[in-house]
Amino acid sequence: MLHILHLALGGCLKAPPVAYGVTADTGGHIAYVLDAAIAQARDVRVDRVTIVTRAFADARFGAEHKLPVEHVAAGVTIERIATGNPAYLEKSALLAEIPDITAALCARLARIDRRPDVIHAHFADAAAVARVVERRFGIPFVYTPHALGIDKQTSGSGNDDAALDARIAGERQAIAAAAAIIVSTHDEADRQIAAYGVMTGDRIRVVGPGVPRIGVVGAGGSLADRLGEWLDRPDLPIILAIARPVAKKNLAALLRAYAADDILQRGANLVVLAGQHRHAAGDERAVLDELASLAAAPVLRGRVALPAAHDTGDVAALYDRAARGGVFVNPALHEPFGLTLIEAAAAGVPVVATANGGPAEIVATLGHGLLVDPRDEPALATAIRAIIGDPVRHAACAAAARAGVAAYSWMNYSADAIDIYRTLATPRLVACDLDGTLTGDAAAARDLAAWRAASPLDFVIATGRGLAAALDVIRMWGLPRPDAMITDVGTRLWHPAGDDWRECSDFAALLDTDWDRAAVAAALVPFGVAAQPATTAGPHKLSFFGDANDAAAIAAALAAAGLPARVIHSHDTLIDVVAPAGGKAAAVAAHAARDGVSLAQCVAAGDSGNDADLLAACGHAIVVGNASAELAGLPLRPGLYRAAAAHAAGVLEGLNRLGLAVPGLAAAA
Repeated sequence: MLHILHLALGGCLKAPPVAYGVTADTGGHIAYVLDAAIAQARDVRVDRVTIVTRAFADARFGAEHKLPVEHVAAGVTIERIATGNPAYLEKSALLAEIPDITAALCARLARIDRRPDVIHAHFADAAAVARVVERRFGIPFVYTPHALGIDKQTSGSGNDDAALDARIAGERQAIAAAAAIIVSTHDEADRQIAAYGVMTGDRIRVVGPGVPRIGVVGAGGSLADRLGEWLDRPDLPIILAIARPVAKKNLAALLRAYAADDILQRGANLVVLAGQHRHAAGDERAVLDELASLAAAPVLRGRVALPAAHDTGDVAALYDRAARGGVFVNPALHEPFGLTLIEAAAAGVPVVATANGGPAEIVATLGHGLLVDPRDEPALATAIRAIIGDPVRHAACAAAARAGVAAYSWMNYSADAIDIYRTLATPRLVACDLDGTLTGDAAAARDLAAWRAASPLDFVIATGRGLAAALDVIRMWGLPRPDAMITDVGTRLWHPAGDDWRECSDFAALLDTDWDRAAVAAALVPFGVAAQPATTAGPHKLSFFGDANDAAAIAAALAAAGLPARVIHSHDTLIDVVAPAGGKAAAVAAHAARDGVSLAQCVAAGDSGNDADLLAACGHAIVVGNASAELAGLPLRPGLYRAAAAHAAGVLEGLNRLGLAVPGLAAAA
C-alpha cells in the first residue's frame, strides 16, 4: 500500500476550513492539494497521505500554522517544517528557505522506517526540494506546476524581471527531472509545458481535478443575505466573480465592462469576492484600491458589492444566489485551469470565462457558458448580457453544468493519479556490486551474463575498485559489459566510449560541492589509521584500513570539525571517506537521470556496507545470501528482498522474484 507525500510550501495551508484569499498564495492550489489528499486516502491502495508544508508564526493567520502536525481527515495529516525564518513568506521570498526546508525534510525522512513511496510536488519550489530527496532516498517525484512563469511572460500578466526568469529556470529543471508531470488540461500539456523546450516523452499526464469542496452557511447567515448593505436593488440577479486581487485576474476589466453597459446595470448587480482585504499589500493592495475606486464611481454606486472578507459558506451561498438568473465570470488574462468554473458548474451557474488557458477546455467539456477575449471589455459585457438576458440560454447552460460536472471528480482524479504513482516503480535499471555479489560462483556468473544478453534493462556495475582493477575482474569472471561503470565507492562514473570508457565530468563537478579533500586528510592524521594503497585513492575519496569503531570515530571527528564527508565502512576492515555528494546511490541516480529514470525504478544488488546506500535508495533491493553482517541493519521496507542464494545466483533469485528473470534461467536461480 502506498504512502503518498504531497509537498506544497506556499500559502496558508491548513485543515479545512481555509481562509482562501487571505494571502496572494492561498488560492486554488491549496484546495487542490487538500481535496486530492483526502480522496487518495480513501483509496484501498493507499496506506496514508502526508502533506508537508512550511511552518510559520503569524498572528494574522492563526496559530495552527506553527503546529508540527495537524490532522486533516482519516489517513491524512499535515506536517510542517520550520526554518530559520519564522515569518510568513510570499512565494517570491521562499527561494531563500529552500536549503533549510530540504535539509529538514531529509533529516525527517532519515529518522523514519516507512518512507513515502512517492512525492507529489506542487510548484517548482517544492520540486527543487523533491529532487534532492530523490537523489538521497530514491523516492520518485511527480510535479504539478499549477501556474507557469512562461505564460505569465507571454500573456503580459507578469513582469519580465530577474525573479520571473529564476522562476522559469526552476520550472524548467522541475519539468526535466520529474518522473511524471500531472497537469489539469491539454493546453498545459501541449502548449504551456512545450514552451520550455524540455524533452518530456510520455511523462506528461492530463488528470482533471475534482470540484473543490465548498463550505456550508453558518448560523449567522451569509453575504448573500446581506447584499442590501451594498446594493440598492439586492433582488436583481448577480454577476459573480471570485478571484485573488492580482493584476492577472483582470477584475478591473470586469468592473469597467459593467460600468459601460447600461442594460447590464439595470438588469443585474455585480458581486466581486477579491480575497481578504485586511491583509492585502503590494500588488494586491493596488488592485483593491483600483476596484474600490471604480465601484465608488457615481454610475456604479449601489450596484457593486465588494466585500472586504468572506468565508467558504459565503461562497456557497453566493453560488446558489447566482444560479437564480445570474452568471459567474472569470475574466483572467490567462487561467491555467479554473477551479471556480467547475465550482460554479456544480451549483448550476452559467459562466463567462477567458478564452486563454484551461477555461476553454472546461467550457468545451461542460457547455455551460461562453468564452471571451479578456482584453475585449465590450465583448465581455455582451457575453454576460447574452446569458443573463436570455432565460432559455441561461436554463440550458445551467442544465449542462449540472449534467456534466461529474466529469470533474476527485474519485476519478485519485484513481488516475495513483495509477501513475504506481508505474513510477517499474524497474528500468539494474545496478550490481562486483566483488562478492557478481563474483564467487562461476556458473552463476555465466547465468548472469546470459540474463544480461536477453534483458532490455539498463545494467550498471558499482564497485569499490578503481576502473582498471574492476575491468580485470569483469574479464576474469566472464561478466557482461555494463552500460555504465561506477567505481571508487561511488565517486567516479564512467560511460562507454567505443572500446574505452569516459568519465562523467558532470558527476565529478557535483562531487566538488562542499568537499575539501586536503582539510579532510589533515583532520584524519591524528587517528593513525593505516592508509590503503595509493592506487585506491581518488579526487573525491580517501581510503583506510580499520574497524567499525575507527569508522565511527572518524565520522564524529569530521562532523565536529565541520567538514562534510561520508564515511563508509565495509567488509569489516575497509574505511572510505568520500565527498558528501558521493556514494553508489548518488552515482546510479546521476546515470539514471540521463534517461529520465528515477532511483525508484532501479534494482540494486549488493553484499557489503559500501552497498548500503544503494540498497536503501533504490526502489528494489536484493541482498545476496552471502552478505556480510554490515547489511543486517538495513530497515525492512517494501522492495527489499534478502535472497537465499549467494553471489550472482542470489541476484538472479531476486530478479526472478521481481519477474525480471529471463525464461530458462529462473530454475538456475
